[in-house]
Amino acid sequence: MKPTRMIIYPNDVALITGKTDRQARNILNKIRRTLNKTPDQYITIEEFCTARGLPLEAVLTKLF
Repeated sequence: MKPTRMIIYPNDVALITGKTDRQARNILNKIRRTLNKTPDQYITIEEFCTARGLPLEAVLTKLF
């Protein structure tokens, strides 16, 4: 499966985790702080999987 994008968005995180949109934004902000990224930098799907300990293939299946 070839993903069409490499960025993960709050609605994707909400879909994967079952959390609300607000909680998903908080998760991404926490990952962003951990990775020392600025608020305007994106989180990749791979960074999200690594930070949360999720298998990349399972997440890609859920998203695409």
